Amino acid sequence: MNITKQKVHFVDNELLNPTNPVTINLIGAGGTGSKVLTALVEMNHSLLALGHAGLQVRLWDDDTIKEANLGRQRFSSAELGLLKSVALINRANRWAGTRWKAATTKYGLESFNDGSTKASATLTISCVDTVQARFVIAEILVKSGQTGNYSNRPKYWLDFGNAQGTGQLLLSTVGKIAQPKSELFDAVANLPFVTDEFADLLPKSESIDDTPSCSVADALQKQDLYINSALAQMGTSLLWSLFRQGMAVHRGFFLNLGEFRSQPIMVG
Repeated sequence: MNITKQKVHFVDNELLNPTNPVTINLIGAGGTGSKVLTALVEMNHSLLALGHAGLQVRLWDDDTIKEANLGRQRFSSAELGLLKSVALINRANRWAGTRWKAATTKYGLESFNDGSTKASATLTISCVDTVQARFVIAEILVKSGQTGNYSNRPKYWLDFGNAQGTGQLLLSTVGKIAQPKSELFDAVANLPFVTDEFADLLPKSESIDDTPSCSVADALQKQDLYINSALAQMGTSLLWSLFRQGMAVHRGFFLNLGEFRSQPIMVG
């Protein structure tokens, strides 16, 4: 009798038992990114308490804090005019005693082509607003994955995206991750990029109106108050399970906050 094995992905050992903190590039410090950073601070503290080497985060964003960012994003009126990445990283470092870094430029091909290793990290987390930004990230990850064997060679990409009241998260591998032999599971080495798997849907998933919001009320017409928080908590929960369980049965989800409904995306 043929028994269908459950498809799973076994996490790379560089996340589970690293000698040094796991390097993370967090791209975007807006509604979702600012809340993901807070979750990473909590995760780093918890991992260290469990004997793990922890996380080393670099936050990428070249935007400044405006009135429309207050309330929905994790900023206060005292921070108006400051760079988002600098304000958030300074706050995280003061609170947790970390030495995380702020990158005050866009995460782009220039960051990779100048020979700097800043564009490379074991884990990339994107919280970006445009389809084009995702394709740029995908291109950089492919190129980075083909160069050298340095410790922060990219292994995983976690992409957040949302409309006004809906959103999604998808976990991808950068190339194939070596999998152990298993009699119980069907181990999956490659999890496709969002830009490959959903290429036809991406242009339709984002609003054509990309003009800056002039007020908090205007911003809330584009993205509801708690969609970013819900995505950040669910997405970082998936990441936490990778560290704690060492394997993934789910590689993401679709979320409709207005209907309080989520749909998991299975591995394979």
